[in-house]
Amino acid sequence: MFKIGDMAVYPAQGVGIIEAIEAKEVGGGAQQDYYILRIVDSDMTIMIPVSNADLVGMRCLIDKTRIASIYDILEEKRLIGGGIASWSRRQREYNEKIKSGDLFEVAQVLRELYQIRVEKELSYGEKKVLDLARKLLIKEIALAEGAEEEEVAQRVEKIFLH
Repeated sequence: MFKIGDMAVYPAQGVGIIEAIEAKEVGGGAQQDYYILRIVDSDMTIMIPVSNADLVGMRCLIDKTRIASIYDILEEKRLIGGGIASWSRRQREYNEKIKSGDLFEVAQVLRELYQIRVEKELSYGEKKVLDLARKLLIKEIALAEGAEEEEVAQRVEKIFLH
């Protein structure tokens, strides 16, 4: 259960702030409570039924104690399926991971795309997915740590420079 003023992560959209919890009438007059979530990056407002928050993957910010594990994932040197699966198959897989809202899965997507970028020029679609994964990861880590986004971005970039 979130309270007004809490930060929450909405899958594929990023971190938002609960601005209100409102009762709205749905369909045939039944009332339902909704979280009014304003996404920090885009200023977009999303209404999420309180009863569906878990179902849609809404969650609290990552705990500070788990951030080191995110960096461990980024630092893993993994070979990506030998010949690197077709972009359409990887794109579907990456989008599912991003939509899961799980920051560990977003980190895997980011790591793989950075590793592919070393081997070849990324396509427009790959660059868009990389940018989204990077933005989601950096924003959440910065807010969880109380750090500047630029500082987190530099730490992430440094991992992929060597």
